[in-house]
Formats: sequence, C-alpha cells, structure tokens
Amino acid sequence: MGKDVIIACDFASAQDTFAFLDRFTSVKPFVKIGMELFYAEGPAIVREIKRRRHRIFLDLKLHDIPNTVQKAMTVLSKLDVDICNLHAAGTRRMMEAALAGLTRPDGTRPLLIAVTQLTSTDQESMENDLLIHEPIDQVVMHYAATAKAAGLDGVVCSPLEAGKVHEQLGADFITVTPGVRFADGDTGDQKRVTTPAKAKEIGSDYIVVGRPITAAADPVAAYERCVREFVG
Repeated sequence: MGKDVIIACDFASAQDTFAFLDRFTSVKPFVKIGMELFYAEGPAIVREIKRRRHRIFLDLKLHDIPNTVQKAMTVLSKLDVDICNLHAAGTRRMMEAALAGLTRPDGTRPLLIAVTQLTSTDQESMENDLLIHEPIDQVVMHYAATAKAAGLDGVVCSPLEAGKVHEQLGADFITVTPGVRFADGDTGDQKRVTTPAKAKEIGSDYIVVGRPITAAADPVAAYERCVREFVG
C-alpha cells in the first residue's frame, strides 16, 4: 500500500475551501472533509471536490444505533468518496451494519475505517471522563481488533500506535493517523502527536495534516515538505 498525505480541509465555507485548493496547480492532493465543512455546505461540497478529481476522506465519525448508521452509510455511499469512518465505540454490531449500508448493489464501496481514541484524548481524560481505566494503548488495540473482526478496512489512530496495529492486525489493515506536526511546529490541542518522518518510520499508511499546511504562509510548500518527509 502506498503512503499518502491527506490534507484536513477544516474550513467554514466552500469559498474558503476552493480558495485553498486552487493554490494547488500541479497536484490534486487527497483531502479530508470533516464535520465543519460538511455541515456548512452539505453533500454538494463533496460532489464538487470529487469533480475536481481529488480523493476524499469523509470524516463524519458516525456513532448511533446500528439501523441509523446503516441508513446513513447507504446515503454516503452515493457520494463516491474514497474513505468513510465511524467510532469503534459504537460496537461491532454497529460497524457491521455500517459496512452493509456502505456496500453498493454491485459490491463496491469506499474504505471504511474506525476511530479508536481521538488524538486529543490522553490517559487522564479517558479515565476521568470516560471511566475507562485500562492503558490507552490497550484500549486502542482492543477497538482496532473489534473493527477488524467486524470486517472494516482499518482504523484512525495516533501515529504512535500505528506500528503496533500493523504488528498485531496485519500490514494490510490500514492506519490513518492524525496528530502529525512538523518538528518545529505547534502541537495545538493534540496530545498524542509526532512528525511526518517519525510517522513514516512507525508505519502509518496515511497521515492527516491540517493546520501545519492550511495555516502555513505557503500551503503548497508546506504540503510538499510533508510529502517529502512522509512519502520520500
């Protein structure tokens, strides 16, 4: 599996998004559309970015009863994105229902990955807020194993956990890792972070990078730096 950098297009409007994407004249980067942009602009923004020939990770993190998630995934499957996700905490039954909803009548579907623990979550907040007292790396691995048992393609996890996911669940089980910052950059509100070069060394398949690229003085140069460090 080839490695790639996914740019988190966490913008408030289509206008801001296209102003950013129009800077990329010689490459069509893989982009992530999250809640802010999707809720602001709806499915139309997905269709337009796809029309512009970008690959898309639709990051909506579904988490509801199995029937509701299955129906929502049936709708999302029509948008022709490349990756969708949900929360592994929704249980194996929910993940299996999501997979059924996402699969089209001809058998094709986007990749489906599960969020294990958010990169803003650390051991203290997991214990105090969620009442989960096992070590966070064990929790992540248990959620990842449940996702694989449900038939999913991979997980969203911290880059610090990507190597262990591959070691225990196989090289083909995809790791999509946010929480990536340049060595000379600010970590922001992320707790479990690393650099593009380190993420490559650990074994991430895709890294999701937002502000270090989107807020850079020269976003194209920042993206190219990220690709050099992660892909080589």
